[in-house]
Amino acid sequence: MTGPRTIHRRTCNLCESMCGVEVEIDGREVVSVRGDENDVFSRGHICPKATALKDLYDDPDRLKQPVRRVGDRWEPMSWSEAFNEVADRIHEIQLEHGRDSVGVYLGNPNAHNFGTMVFGPPFLRTLGSKNRFSATSCDQLPLMMASYLMFGHQLMFPVPDIERTDFMMILGGNPLASNGSIMAGPGIKKRLQAISKRGGRLVVVDPRRSETARIADEHVFIQPGTDALFLLGLLHELVASGIALGRLADSMKNVERVLEVAKRYPPAQTEEVTGVSAETVKRLARELHEAPSAALYGRMGTSTQEFGSPCMWLINVINAVTGNLDEPGGSMFSTPAIDVLNAAGGFGAGRGSFGRWKSRVRGLPEFGGELPSAVIAEEILTEGEGQIRAMITLAGNPVLSTPNGARLDEAYASLDFAVSIDFFINETSRHANIILPPVSPIERSHYDLALYLTAVRNVAKYSPAPFEAEDGKLDDWQILSELSCQLSARRHGKLSKPYLSARAAQKAGPERVLDIGLRFGPYGKRLNPMGTGISLKKLRETPEGMDFGPLQSTLPNRIPKQHGAIDLAPDLYLADLDRLDARFSKKAEDARLLLIGRRHLRSNNSWMHNTERLMKGRERCTLMIHPQDAERIGVKSGEMVSVSSRVGQVSAPAEVTDDMMRGVVSLPHGFGHGREGVQLRVATSRPGVSVNDLTDELAIDVSGNAAFSGIPVTVCAGAPVVAAE
Repeated sequence: MTGPRTIHRRTCNLCESMCGVEVEIDGREVVSVRGDENDVFSRGHICPKATALKDLYDDPDRLKQPVRRVGDRWEPMSWSEAFNEVADRIHEIQLEHGRDSVGVYLGNPNAHNFGTMVFGPPFLRTLGSKNRFSATSCDQLPLMMASYLMFGHQLMFPVPDIERTDFMMILGGNPLASNGSIMAGPGIKKRLQAISKRGGRLVVVDPRRSETARIADEHVFIQPGTDALFLLGLLHELVASGIALGRLADSMKNVERVLEVAKRYPPAQTEEVTGVSAETVKRLARELHEAPSAALYGRMGTSTQEFGSPCMWLINVINAVTGNLDEPGGSMFSTPAIDVLNAAGGFGAGRGSFGRWKSRVRGLPEFGGELPSAVIAEEILTEGEGQIRAMITLAGNPVLSTPNGARLDEAYASLDFAVSIDFFINETSRHANIILPPVSPIERSHYDLALYLTAVRNVAKYSPAPFEAEDGKLDDWQILSELSCQLSARRHGKLSKPYLSARAAQKAGPERVLDIGLRFGPYGKRLNPMGTGISLKKLRETPEGMDFGPLQSTLPNRIPKQHGAIDLAPDLYLADLDRLDARFSKKAEDARLLLIGRRHLRSNNSWMHNTERLMKGRERCTLMIHPQDAERIGVKSGEMVSVSSRVGQVSAPAEVTDDMMRGVVSLPHGFGHGREGVQLRVATSRPGVSVNDLTDELAIDVSGNAAFSGIPVTVCAGAPVVAAE
């Protein structure tokens, strides 16, 4: 015992749900983690991941000081040594080969870390490279593209108003596994079940009868990758019944172009390809049309496919033409306490961009200052001017998270220099020359700067760090800040404006920026000391969080003036319909199966597999397959199967289940921990295989997002086979 035990009320920052937790602390020991019944958003709900906050903190495999790779072993080093070596090598490489010779990859956890979100952009500007990548193009880029082209801002995310909707349709989403995803609502199962309890309907359209599909009023199987055609069939029927734009009619443009497109896709024309009967499409359209309120929502399965962008566009269009855009019970927009959509308080995020530059090898366009992650390997391995020779990876594991991970693994091994900001030696960081470990998630202060944009209610909460960081322990923002200072000093000198500005920002820290953002946000007190609005001090005094009420209608005022009206038919999507038509001109006779991914409640992408608490139980890295497909192949549950695609081959145990649509198989995302050099004792004891050793970096959406769904594969019983052509 080191002192009296204390209770710290925090927000779990391991996924998008933002559940409130009570963390019991004894000195520096985390005793327990439990749900906070007083939290204004979660009301005591937590999932298994929250309890693992303690496991991450206690994990003996977690790095607690910088390390340098020397051959096949790792040597500890001081922070001073580490910063100097990293800054020297990055500076030298950029001097010799240009700014773009150093690439950066940002993983998903960055969205859960407000310190990184504050200090990440200045670091990227200091680095000055156009070779910037993130998990965005493995996840939600089509959604952001639709927000940018239709509403004028890449972060204008429509959020289903699930607390008031009468009809909700989910395409390719599994909130019961993801806890939401661009729909932050703790206790999402109860929120979804409440729709039916109040007399509404929940419909799930998915190639797999997922956990969410099992609690729905109806589940509809659909052929992977054909969601856009299904949505066009829905739109055809809705237009035939008469559209209802409502109060936003005068704030929309290109309505007639959408109506013309809809006429081309009667459900009778699409049913053979999608697998959804024309009668089902007509009935669902009728239910959408007649519901007092309705919300169409699509997530990973619709976003991460070859036609993800048309899907996200059409979802927004259908919500609009049924009068459910920005209306209670429909698809709305949050009003977060810090409004990152505008410049109030200096927090304004860029509206977005598309095609300002292109990747060197394949010529794929940037979006929002980033290139598609599907090109990282080729940009490293292809020699010539502009070749990436060094990588900085921040809270990411692209070897397991991006397509054709085996090739990216090879690419990372060939780099002149690599640095990872991570607290594990994982499948990517094992290639680093130096690893800079930040503190664990439970040790840092927290505010959900990004995720409140997707909350199903307008809420805000701040969590101070439960104790002061030990000597020699740094937060992510401190690492990024120091790297910015060091690089600025080498480039411009210590008397330069860039260096002095970086040092000043470092001294101020993220909390000062957070306070300004809160004060000048929609609920803020600004600079009035007697004001009734919020500030960081006010949030500190309200550890349960503050509830500002349900989502409110904000359009058209929220549309950026530079954009003008809501664009229902951006040229990019209309042009992509030709590609869609060509791809599905007739039903494919390909004998191969189509591979889709899946997520699990007990993990988050490629991490959280190193805690025994979350990994215990049955084997989760299995190939789900329909009984008829299993019989044809000659395999039973538990037997090994070989799965091959154009890019690779893996072997996994079969899980025969009628939860799968016939002709479709599924492997989970995030496994594959058996690579040499990984130092994760629990994860490597149950390594599984990486689905992204099968996904194809050449299969991409028009936005540049990688296609992880609908990958053609050959499945055989027993021994591996040669990769399919």
